[in-house]
Amino acid sequence: MSDLPARTGRGGAAARRPSPGNPVSDLTALTRLCPPPGPSMSIKWDTVEAELRMPLPRDYKELAERYGPGRFCDYLGVFHPHGVTGFADLAGPVPGEVRAHLREDHDRGSFPVPCHPDLLFAVGATDNGEYLFWITEPETDPDAWRVAVNEARGPRGYTHDGTLTDFLVAVLSGRTRVPQFPADLLDAPPAFSPSPAPGKRQPVVPRGAVVPHGPVDAAVVRAWARGNGYDVPVRGRIPLEVLDAWRRATAG
Repeated sequence: MSDLPARTGRGGAAARRPSPGNPVSDLTALTRLCPPPGPSMSIKWDTVEAELRMPLPRDYKELAERYGPGRFCDYLGVFHPHGVTGFADLAGPVPGEVRAHLREDHDRGSFPVPCHPDLLFAVGATDNGEYLFWITEPETDPDAWRVAVNEARGPRGYTHDGTLTDFLVAVLSGRTRVPQFPADLLDAPPAFSPSPAPGKRQPVVPRGAVVPHGPVDAAVVRAWARGNGYDVPVRGRIPLEVLDAWRRATAG
């Protein structure tokens, strides 16, 4: 059993544990809120699950095939088997590295985590440095996995009693307000921005700047920048001088 506390709703009543949702219905609701960028893609799920050494929820497979890699509201990115960088790849290094950091926090008691780190698998990130997690319990029933959100550089956590797709519908419809997310998240209509294809031509940058080698993960850059004293906006374009500093600091 996890040590995850029951999420409380208005009035302090404990929320019931979730029952698996209908991935088709949830996906239909999401596509109505936020149209996909194009036709569905084919993904070899047997290969992906073998590489991860764990099964994946049905709703996630439907979501990944329908939308492809990219971000919602120019803020929230879901890791994808075809992520264009290692930072956005579901099978890339980020989930393991995040789990290692959470173990350190858990052992030191420096920042509370919503449950034991070994039950958390990072499945997405925001531009502000928060991570979205699957709570992988029960291990053999991924369709019953819930969703958790941590707070970048803070103690707050949030859990959603439903699937990842249901979480996206709840957030993008305004039905659910995640305390860690910016208040103006839905000021513009929800939209999905596909990730740029690898090798896409980069814009011209000033002489002496470090030219990015392919797309970067904005959440990673923002988290690094804030941790190193830079003032960066919660959303929108990251200043070139910050990207330049991040590239120089992480080069090699």
